[in-house]
Amino acid sequence: MREPLLAGILSLLIPGLGQIYNGRIVIGIIWLILTGFSWIGSVGVFGWVIHLFAAWGAYSYAKDNPIR
Repeated sequence: MREPLLAGILSLLIPGLGQIYNGRIVIGIIWLILTGFSWIGSVGVFGWVIHLFAAWGAYSYAKDNPIR
């Protein structure tokens, strides 16, 4: 069983880690790269937005698909 809260927290700590926890490895790697570029490229302005979207995406996927 997937834990939505754990997936969200993992992705909030390190964007993409929650997606990897959910079994979506390629999407998790994409989130890691996208978040890194958004933090560096926008000097932190869009980093928070992308960071929160990654956490919300991991949480909602785990909530909608609880069984591995």
